[in-house]
Amino acid sequence: MKPRQKRFALIAVGVIALAGAATLVLTAFEDNMVFFFTPTQVASREAPQGRTFRIGGMVEEGSLERGADGTSVKFLVTDTVNKIPVTYTGALPDLFKEGKGVVAQGKLNDGGVFAASEVLAKHDENYMPPEAAHALEQAKKAQGTVVQ
Repeated sequence: MKPRQKRFALIAVGVIALAGAATLVLTAFEDNMVFFFTPTQVASREAPQGRTFRIGGMVEEGSLERGADGTSVKFLVTDTVNKIPVTYTGALPDLFKEGKGVVAQGKLNDGGVFAASEVLAKHDENYMPPEAAHALEQAKKAQGTVVQ
């Protein structure tokens, strides 16, 4: 092989290796990407079926039900327009309460119940997850335009 052909082969191998590495990185990134949806978006079927995503809003007052085993709970997440039932098994954050902001990560089952694998709650009086705050603001705007 001539030096020019060797150089071309080396460059071609380098480009193929870079393309392979980029493909692996992007595939891993896509598998770990979790999108956020509001209860209204979930109710209108914008959320993916069979894929993990996050739902956020407020825990509806009076909706929290604790299971007999002490680790399972059921509650409703609302954005003041729609409500989505959520089930979770595990330890809830200490600051998890009815009427407070929550973000849950999991999957929507065939019955329309969100099976959470993780539940996140606010950490002080002035904080609400940005996604949940935005969702509530959008729901209030939508509710205001529907009434008028």
